[in-house]
Amino acid sequence: MSHNAAKALNAKKALAKKPPAWLRFDIKNDIKHSVFWPPFLLLLAAMVFSFIDLAHFLRVVTNINDWILDTFAWLFSFSTLCLLLSLIATFFSPLGKIRIGGSRATPLLSKWQWFSITLCTTLATGILFWSAAEPMFHFYEPPVSLNIEAQSEAAAVFTMATMFMHWTFTPYAIYCLPALVFALCFYNLQMPFSLGSSLRPFLGKLITPATGKVIDAIALFALVAGMASSLGTGVLMLSGGLESVLGLPNTKTVMALVCAAIVITFVASAVSGLQKGIAKLSNLNAKIFIVACIFVLLFGPTSYVFSLGIEGLIDYGTNFFARSLNTYTGPNDDWPKLWIVFYWANWYAWAPVVALFLGRIARGYTVRQFIVVNLVLPALFAMIWMSTFSGSTLFFDQELNGGIRQAMDTSGAEGAIYSLFDNLPISAIVATIFICITFISYVTAADSNTDTMSNLCSTDSDEPETAASVECATDTTEDASANSGSLLMLKFVWGISIGVIAWVMVSFASIDGIKMMSNLGGLPAMFIIICVNASLFVLIYRVARGNMLEPKPAKNHRNIDPPEGF
Repeated sequence: MSHNAAKALNAKKALAKKPPAWLRFDIKNDIKHSVFWPPFLLLLAAMVFSFIDLAHFLRVVTNINDWILDTFAWLFSFSTLCLLLSLIATFFSPLGKIRIGGSRATPLLSKWQWFSITLCTTLATGILFWSAAEPMFHFYEPPVSLNIEAQSEAAAVFTMATMFMHWTFTPYAIYCLPALVFALCFYNLQMPFSLGSSLRPFLGKLITPATGKVIDAIALFALVAGMASSLGTGVLMLSGGLESVLGLPNTKTVMALVCAAIVITFVASAVSGLQKGIAKLSNLNAKIFIVACIFVLLFGPTSYVFSLGIEGLIDYGTNFFARSLNTYTGPNDDWPKLWIVFYWANWYAWAPVVALFLGRIARGYTVRQFIVVNLVLPALFAMIWMSTFSGSTLFFDQELNGGIRQAMDTSGAEGAIYSLFDNLPISAIVATIFICITFISYVTAADSNTDTMSNLCSTDSDEPETAASVECATDTTEDASANSGSLLMLKFVWGISIGVIAWVMVSFASIDGIKMMSNLGGLPAMFIIICVNASLFVLIYRVARGNMLEPKPAKNHRNIDPPEGF
């Protein structure tokens, strides 16, 4: 045996004797305590409070939520419009030509992998659940100030335009802009893996490691609450589907088993690494999304879907700015606050941490490509999806004389989608496939978010060379895909915690409280992203002045100070 072969054999033996990564976890040194403990303990306290006195808990949270929406409704609406306009300006600016990671950077993912992961991470279960349920609310209860007759043709057009408003370009702008700024700060300016990095171009030295951790903790709390509420919604949809298809009673035990299956799957996927887990799930999920949409379009009311979709699109475009600025309805009408502003607060609550993940996987592509994949394509897909599913729901509800609305009143909001399937061919098979889509959708979104949450809490992400280490996370080899002990353990902790909280809220209390908690996170998140928007204009200005945002050479990578001029 040669010397090199013997050396390699000894290295393999030493590696085999090394304990598993999760056994090497050191709770004292491997986590950022100021980031991990505040949101974790706050969420735990909220769950206990809601379990002991749900009525008081909901009353307190509702009052705070109402104050936020009453006081800041104008800012939620104005800031979201500014985000979308800023991205349009960025697309046509000199910054649009800049490559994330530098001119020599190579992509981490193929274009299809990139798009499928982006699509599935941002959609989660929301588009599945609300595409059938939400139209019923608008169709039967349009804004009073508009004098639209409920259940009329005008109400149907208004409903479709509203679905476009809530689920297409504006909400994706809330995700896209902070993700873009983080990608440029992380890869091109070589700043740490922290939300605070996205604020550094605008706020400069005000963003210290300490303030960065505070920002991370706030965003983490908002996302964990949002994920728990989303998981609760997914559990209700899945358990309701099992009852509809298999006749299984919707009991606490069934919901616990469904919740456990989801948590086990997304934790296992998150542990396996980016390319092994998230990319494969997203690839499968995106294809199922496309097939499901085509099936409903072909075997549903095709001509009605196209007709209503076009009319809704015209109304959406005609009244876009009025809707965006809350001047569409009368001054005393609470409809915008109850729907549009409520949605913006929820999207804002998710945006900061989701932005870290979307920015992290974007290396190697230009800013213009980033905007197309993270804003334009998902928004167009959502528009087609809403036209198909929301249009079909409205059609069959009118054909059945309010049959789908009756199903909602009887079985809950999740009853709308299964009632829609009852009017399609092979309804039992379609409902079964939908159950699988719901399962995979949440797993995909939770997979990516759990990975990001763990990186935020781990001391590993304090290392300046984190950007380079992302390449290892996408390597499918055994050595490269192995996670550190801290990341592994944190993925387990967050996954199990989210699952337990969701099950307790759904089974013993109510998911409404934790949904409102998620919206409460929208206020601080909004102010964070407004500052991130300002950072984007600083970057545009610097590029216009000739700074091409080229990363420093690898040998200087440990220097986390931004390039000269920042």
